[in-house]
Amino acid sequence: MLLASLSGFCHQNQMTSSSMCGPTTLRYGDDKPNKMNNFATPAALLLRNKRKSSYSTTIATVKTHHFSPPKSYHEVLVAARERFTQEISFRSRDKDISLAKTLLYISVEDEAFMAFNREMDAHSLQNERKDTNVSSDGPDWEHIEAMPMAGKKIDEWLSELDGIAKEVEVELISRDIGCHLVEVLEAVNKVLFESKGFRRSPVVDSKCSYLHSVLSSKCGSAILLSVIYIEICRRLNVAIVGSRVGEDFLIWPETGNPEELFKVNSGHSLFGIVNGRCVEDPRSMASDLTCNSLIGLDIATNRDVIGIYLANLIRLHWKRASRTNHGLMLTSPLRPVHDDNEKWSKADGSSMPLLRPQDLRLAIMASEKLLILQPHNWALRRDHGMMLYYSRDYAKAVQELSICMAFAPEEEAEVLEPFVEKLHLLRLESSWKSRGHKGRLTVP
Repeated sequence: MLLASLSGFCHQNQMTSSSMCGPTTLRYGDDKPNKMNNFATPAALLLRNKRKSSYSTTIATVKTHHFSPPKSYHEVLVAARERFTQEISFRSRDKDISLAKTLLYISVEDEAFMAFNREMDAHSLQNERKDTNVSSDGPDWEHIEAMPMAGKKIDEWLSELDGIAKEVEVELISRDIGCHLVEVLEAVNKVLFESKGFRRSPVVDSKCSYLHSVLSSKCGSAILLSVIYIEICRRLNVAIVGSRVGEDFLIWPETGNPEELFKVNSGHSLFGIVNGRCVEDPRSMASDLTCNSLIGLDIATNRDVIGIYLANLIRLHWKRASRTNHGLMLTSPLRPVHDDNEKWSKADGSSMPLLRPQDLRLAIMASEKLLILQPHNWALRRDHGMMLYYSRDYAKAVQELSICMAFAPEEEAEVLEPFVEKLHLLRLESSWKSRGHKGRLTVP
């Protein structure tokens, strides 16, 4: 997890990225999005051609013989993914991407999927208890903007950000001061963290991992608090940039004169005002930053920020999906099959661990979106293929891992090759049993 970078959010017992993510090997940033315009890879074409079919798969994973999903759910899933793709389209300039809208589209897609699951559960309860009156009427949403999340629609959540920015303007007027950069940022901090009470959540869970939930509860992950800070300042015509520094994600006002960020006024530097106690904590790499070292940092683009957020979301849902299987890694089945000491060393259906299906599907959905941003990232595609394996979608797992082998280093491809061969057999066996045949399929 990215540690808090804003005022009042650096606690002594902060979780590191590895402790939050669990044992998964997913890494973000191996492939920069701005390198993707050069050519269309098989992976990118595959994502483009199969995009709509993935939504049907999402719904199909939770269908029953007695329940047909309302059309509205499928339409919202399709529309949310298309809006997400359109917002981060490679034809768009990065500075034109709205972080708030993009993250809200992610929220809408996941909320629609979870709402469908809840309705399916209600329908099952009604079938089990004939005397129970459970309403399972589908929602009547004419378009994606009509779907409520925590009681508000997308436009209303965007208005929440507008309202916070207006409160900052009122704070500046009440001080009867000019719009000096230091005063603006101090006003932002006062409204966000004192008046509104935004704070970093000590526990990472789904309630603090979606933008609309954070705006509602005022409690969120560090990356989302940074996004809110950036969005508020953008509405005030103050450009905020950020970068990963160690385990921190730091933000600061864009300036051609970095020296002014470190000048101390009223006991605090401008860099310290924005990033809070991170710059005062000797355990943080931020405490060692100077105006010279700041210049050498890689500034995160809007696509980078979205990628960091999605990577965190994948880790969160994978951790929840595998919580009953302590020590299970995405890559566990890739370990040598002759190692009898490893619990998850066999790659067959009989040794498949039991995972929570909703959280696994949410992790896969986040991975699909991150692959749109990073189609060349072989490690991400490998992890995506492994999640499909855990969901027993062997055909798609073979497809994704085969594409991964084309991008992966030679030594990694050699590890994947025997596993992909085993998946071919699992796919054939699954097809064999689906046709009513008994017993295991054997290959002479």
